[in-house]
Amino acid sequence: MVKHIVMWNILGQGASEKKANIEKVKTSFESLKGKIPGMLHLEVGVDHSAIDYACDVVLYTEFQTQADLDAYAVHPEHLKVRDALNGLRVSRHQVDYVVSTQ
Repeated sequence: MVKHIVMWNILGQGASEKKANIEKVKTSFESLKGKIPGMLHLEVGVDHSAIDYACDVVLYTEFQTQADLDAYAVHPEHLKVRDALNGLRVSRHQVDYVVSTQ
C-alpha cells in the first residue's frame, strides 16, 4: 500500500475569504471519493490549531500500489480538481510512503 499525504496553505484576502477557499479545497478533493481506481481511502482535514507553522488543509489518501498513485496524478477527475483550485494554494508539502501489508 502507498500512502499519499499533501498539505497546503490557502490564499485568502481576510478570514472569511480564506475560510471559503479552504472549504472549496476540502469539498473539491472529497468529490474524488469513489472516482479513482486503486484509491482505497481519501480523507481531507482542516487545521483547527491556528498555530503559525501549521498548514491549513491536509489530504490523506491510500492507494493499492505505486502504479495506482501514478495513475491518480494524471486522472482526469484529479486534474479537473487541481485546475479548479489553481491559485488558491500558496504552499504545498507532500509525503508518499510505502506500507507493508503483511
